Amino acid sequence: MVKMLPFADIEVPVPGFGAMEAEPVLLKAIELGCTFWDTAVVYSAGINEKLLGDFIRKHNVRDKVFLASKCGFEVFNVGGRRITNSAEHINEYIEGTIERLGFKPDLYYLHRIDPNAPLEESITALDGLRKSSKTKYISLSEPSAATLRKANATAKIDAVQSEYSAFETLHETNGVIDACRELGVTFVAFSPLGYGVLVALAWVAAQGFISIPSTTKVHRLDENWASRDVELTDEEKAELRSLIDKTKPYGARFGK
Repeated sequence: MVKMLPFADIEVPVPGFGAMEAEPVLLKAIELGCTFWDTAVVYSAGINEKLLGDFIRKHNVRDKVFLASKCGFEVFNVGGRRITNSAEHINEYIEGTIERLGFKPDLYYLHRIDPNAPLEESITALDGLRKSSKTKYISLSEPSAATLRKANATAKIDAVQSEYSAFETLHETNGVIDACRELGVTFVAFSPLGYGVLVALAWVAAQGFISIPSTTKVHRLDENWASRDVELTDEEKAELRSLIDKTKPYGARFGK
């Protein structure tokens, strides 16, 4: 069974938590020790960050929570949401994140890669946040293997977040996971249930990846957390792998 996994120079509990605003669920997450939390400015245009920050300060649990947030989408302009990775955007949005949370995030991602922005400029700006202690770790969401390698050549990338589950194993074959392992980059899996298969949490952890399932129900959080007590035998892992490789199923990118 897998209960802790390395993240950069620390260890974090698995599975993590794709943070929702429901206070009972957040309280239950704290009670269980499910404290690797994930949010982003694009979630309700900063409202989710504000709700999480208010909760953490209200219950005085900042020292218990490892919190990740993300920039990379312009969400406050009248022209609608768009991807941007400019240094100006990164430096502006971290300040907004800190203001809404009431503290500095532990981990800060580029939520999407902007093909129109010079990657070196973006990564240098992210690294500047780390050097100025506005975040401890910097990361990318959904990069290609080539983008990850190029980014890591500019500054150390601490994590990559991409979809991964028993229903979506594309990154095993497109070089992303291989690049993460080679470069010492933590892989954080979103949609680890494949939208419906609970045992997949244990399977994702068995691959050495941190998962961040989200929920709005306390009993579902209990179920997710119980997956850390599931110990897959070598035979079970081999059987699952055989089924996955034979069928190569793909889960829905987002729920309908």
